[in-house]
This record gives sequence, C-alpha cells and structure tokens, in this order.
Amino acid sequence: MAERLVVIGGDAAGMSAAAQAKRLRGDDLEVVVLDRGRHTSYSACGIPYWVGGEVDGPDALVARSPEEHRRRGLDLRLRTEAVGLDLAAGVVHARDLDAGTDLRFGYDHLLHATGAVPVRPPVPGIDAAGVFGVQVLDDGQAVIDHLAGLPDGARGVVVGAGYIGVEMAEALVRHGLRVTVVDKAPEPMTTLDPDMGAMVHREMECLGIDVRTGTGLLGVETGADGAVRAVVTEDGTLPADVVVLGLGVRPATGLAREAGLPLGDAGGVRTDLRMAVPGHEGVWAAGDCVEVFDRVSQSWLHVPLGTHANKQGRVAGTNLGGGYATFPGVVRTAISKVCGLEIGRTGLTERDARAAGFRYVVGRIESTTTAGYMPAARSLHVKVLAEVGSGRLLGAQVVGFEGSAKRIDVFATALWNRMTVDEMTGMDLSYAPPFSPVWDAVLIAARKTADLLQPPGGG
Repeated sequence: MAERLVVIGGDAAGMSAAAQAKRLRGDDLEVVVLDRGRHTSYSACGIPYWVGGEVDGPDALVARSPEEHRRRGLDLRLRTEAVGLDLAAGVVHARDLDAGTDLRFGYDHLLHATGAVPVRPPVPGIDAAGVFGVQVLDDGQAVIDHLAGLPDGARGVVVGAGYIGVEMAEALVRHGLRVTVVDKAPEPMTTLDPDMGAMVHREMECLGIDVRTGTGLLGVETGADGAVRAVVTEDGTLPADVVVLGLGVRPATGLAREAGLPLGDAGGVRTDLRMAVPGHEGVWAAGDCVEVFDRVSQSWLHVPLGTHANKQGRVAGTNLGGGYATFPGVVRTAISKVCGLEIGRTGLTERDARAAGFRYVVGRIESTTTAGYMPAARSLHVKVLAEVGSGRLLGAQVVGFEGSAKRIDVFATALWNRMTVDEMTGMDLSYAPPFSPVWDAVLIAARKTADLLQPPGGG
C-alpha cells in the first residue's frame, strides 16, 4: 500500500516539495496538498508590479496551475484549510471552506508549509474597508478593484517602508494617487543601513511620494460607510482613500504551536538541515513558516523569501522521496527597486554586525554602472563591512541606478565562501565599457575596505 504525504500549503515550498517527492516515488507515494486559497505556485513578489500595471495578472504570476499539478498526480484540495494537527494519531483536521464541511486526512508524512501572514498592528480601525495587506493573489485583486472605484486625486497611505511598502507606494503612484509612506524607522528599507536608506528616501520623494519617517501608526479613521477616510499617526492625521500595510510578515505557525512543534525566538518552526522537525518523526517544515540559519552571524532568523522557500521545498521533497539533500542556510541576500533606483544587500548591516559582536571596518565608494564615458553611465554607491583581524567580508549594500543591484550577487558569492576583502580584490570579473568600468565597483569597494584593514604605514 502506498504511503501518504499530506502537505499544508500550496505555494512555493509546499508545491516544490510535493512535486519533487511525487517525481521520485511515483505511485509509491500518495500526495495530498491542502490550501485555503484559490491559487498555487504563484509569485507573491510580483503582486506590486501587477497592481502597478507593469505586468499582467493574476494568471501571469502563476508558475503552475492547479490543473497542471493534478495532471502530475497530486491530490490538490483548494479552499481547504487545515485547522488542527493530531501528531500522535498522524491526522490533519481540515475544513472545506466552500462546503462548510469538516475533513480528516491521515498521513505517514506531514509537511508544514503554511507560509507567513502580513503584520496587522492592533490599532483602532485596522480592519476597515480599504485597508489591505498584500500577501496572496486575492489581495492583489482586491487592491486593484478598490483602486478602480476611486476618484481622481485620491490619496493612498502605505504603512511601512520595507520591500513591499516601497514597491506598493510606487504602484499607487502609477495609478495616479497622491501617496504618503509612513514608517517608524529613521529611513526607508531597514534591511539597509540608514545612510543607504537615505538615498532610497530621496528617490521616493523625487517621484512625488511624501515619506514620513520616525513616526508610528496610531489608528485608522472611517466614514459613515465604514470605509477608511484617514490614517492617524504620531506626526498627525493623513487623509486616505486606500491604506496598504507594508509592515512585514510573521510566520504562520498557529497550527504548529498548538501541536507542540518547536518554534525559535523569531517565531518560526525549527528544522534540521534536511527540513525535518527534530523530535517529530515524519514531520517536516519549509518556506516562510520556518527559521533559517544565518551563515555569517551564526544565528537563527526569519527571512521570508521565495528563493529560500523554493529551495527548502525541493530539499524536503528530495528527502521525502528517498534521496538526500540539505539546506545549508542563508546570507540574507535580497534585491529590490523603487522608482529608478535599484537596491541590493547581503550579509550584515552595521546594526547586525554590532549585535553579533563583530569588530568591523566600513568601506564606501561611489562609482558608475558602465565606463564613465558611455552614454548610459549612471551612479551607484557601495558599502562594505569587513571583520577586523581576519579581513573577512561581513556584508555589502548597493544602491544605484539601472545596472547596479545585481552586483550584490558577487558579494553574496564571496560571503558564502568566507572570502576576505583582500581576496576579493583579485577576482577575475568581466569587463566591457557598456557593462562596467575597467575597475568594477565591486573591486573598488573591496580594495577600499581592504586598505582600511592595513596597519598605519602599511607595515
């Protein structure tokens, strides 16, 4: 008799694991996937660009449809929400959301891939009509439908200036709204250091976005119809016809907590390198609901990115399918853009380095994306952290215009391999005038930082 794998969550991690396990074991493994939504295998990262009209959606954001998964032998149950886990009995209790009926699924193996949920601060009016989190495709459609009903000159407020916040702010501007972004931090993009975030701040203002930093959300005011009319902040009240929450996400681990699965300090499920949950035979977890190991700071973190979720899903699926694979951790590499500005980061910021106890130096340079004499040359800024004593690269940040941000991948590769900044100065990087100066910004920044580690007099 075939064994049964039950997967809770039908997006990146869950479907990657389900497909890989089924591919490896075929008819020896029955795979049941439960998801409370209407879509599978979609790009949540693409939602701001869909809302902004840069890409079509929602179908264009779906990598593999439910029908495709079913044709590959997966028993996919959409609009089916897992509501309880009985680990001792090997049973998932679920509810068919459309029929309103209770369901019960026995399992031999269980994959917890419930993802993450947007943070909604507990302030008055936060659940008013016109206040949106942006996590799933239905959220994107809800925002688009709401925007279609707004008059000319409508006002939008984005609460939070992280990746989703700044991307959604630009999307609202593309719809012709007057947009204000509110964030409690001193500068947008707290995954950058404030000096680099200040460049993002200036570019957002150039697009006409009113950026209010250092101010927190106090509440949402509504009209007689119950719809949002204003946002109350520590800096005053802002008129609003739509509010988008960009305050980040937290692991969706309610089921895991109730079932007694181990959670870390960041709130995510803790797994081993194979994505198995220690102490719970046959139980696995992957994706935005788990914590990951930071190879630089040597600490456990919640880093919810689709890149990690897809890799973790494939690792879990390989092991469930009888193979062997591990997920070796992260170095916190991420990339984004706002307006014409590209943003990349990897490793530790200064705040992270101090928290981890490192002594470090900081190298900063300004360069160009191409040879300076090329018509397309644009500016870019690079910031590098290296450990005092060893000279090991600890982190890097890149902010600049077109052609800037993907340079962060060179730093990420060096960081992954524990290179020193001095070793980086000798890397054989490509060069041609349309792509880079003869000394690429990566090499200049590494050399500048390596020089700072030399003792006085160079001896």
